[in-house]
Amino acid sequence: MGKIKLNVLGLSYSQTQTGAYALVLSEEDGDRRIPIIIGGVEAQSIAIQLEELDPPRPLTHDLFKSFAEAFAVTVTEVNIYRLEEGIFYSELICEKGANRIRIDSRTSDAVAIALRFKCPIYTTDEIIDKAGIVLSIEGEPQEPTITAPTTEFSSSEPSSNSEFSDYSIAQLQGMLDDAIRDEDYEKASLIRDELDKRDE
Repeated sequence: MGKIKLNVLGLSYSQTQTGAYALVLSEEDGDRRIPIIIGGVEAQSIAIQLEELDPPRPLTHDLFKSFAEAFAVTVTEVNIYRLEEGIFYSELICEKGANRIRIDSRTSDAVAIALRFKCPIYTTDEIIDKAGIVLSIEGEPQEPTITAPTTEFSSSEPSSNSEFSDYSIAQLQGMLDDAIRDEDYEKASLIRDELDKRDE
């Protein structure tokens, strides 16, 4: 199974879900992007690291890094290995000496930790084929806005909803194209999940 390296493109604020953000990962050697809906607390932690800010007190992911380093454990890579019912599943690959350990993680936490350890993020051909969105607009698209939330929200990752369940596949495809053109990755993610359900 081929591994595809992903880069963190940025975060965009959700226009439809209060306190939710779209984390956008981009294929390193391609033009596909994967939007993943995450909670506000995780978005804040990712944005702070992307913006190279230094919080006055360590956030949870900073604490994880300090704890790991204190016991000579390093995170060498993050794998997004499964996509099921709109939910991405990830794991941390950790090493301590000759020992190599896999630890299950939410994708938002895994990305926040990967940024702190400066380790690569990978996914599979199957996931990028299923969840990747190709921008089909002219010119170079702008990157999503990186916005650090100023208040704390629920840390749970919002699940996919069914607000698009009444639309036909043709209508959904048109809406998906519009969302991609407008770089509304959060909406595109929800429409993509609805289309995936129709294919099952």
